[in-house]
Amino acid sequence: MDQLEALEEKRHKLNSLIEEGWFSIAKARYSMGNKQVSALQYASEMEPLVYVETSVLEGGTAEFKCERKENKTEELKNNTIEDIGAKETGLRRRINTTQKGVKEEEQETDAQVKTKAEPSTPEHRDPLKWFGILVPQNLKQAQSAFKEVITLSAEIASLQSAILATRKEMQAQMEKQEKTEKTQPEIKKE
Repeated sequence: MDQLEALEEKRHKLNSLIEEGWFSIAKARYSMGNKQVSALQYASEMEPLVYVETSVLEGGTAEFKCERKENKTEELKNNTIEDIGAKETGLRRRINTTQKGVKEEEQETDAQVKTKAEPSTPEHRDPLKWFGILVPQNLKQAQSAFKEVITLSAEIASLQSAILATRKEMQAQMEKQEKTEKTQPEIKKE
């Protein structure tokens, strides 16, 4: 019974958080404009920030856990530092003898800089940045509400799985008890 009460409380909290999140999004749309907060602002390449892991326990119950992928923008910035200065060691001739030679050197160095500046992996960004640099507080509140919804929904799924396993166990015990009750009167009659 405690599990059922906990499930009911968590479902109520889940519903209120979802309602709060959507209400905050509606407020942000009102303050920023309807066109500024929509699916058109989503990034072209998205990566999930949260992964849900499932595992089956001994009693046949499923357990759900949320794992958050940390914001790795600082690590990517540190990895994409450019080397500024001469790329070759040794002496260089700096006298401009012909203009063609200078232009060819510039094109070679430009190609080298372009290849190093482009990161090989897409940069992981906070989804709030899709809507601009200065986003309203309502949008931040909606994001935090929906983050909490994800963890709460995993807890609810785990709790529901435990309740279903308990229910199956109780039904098996009741059927076993009914069978023993049916066989006992037959024994007394003989």
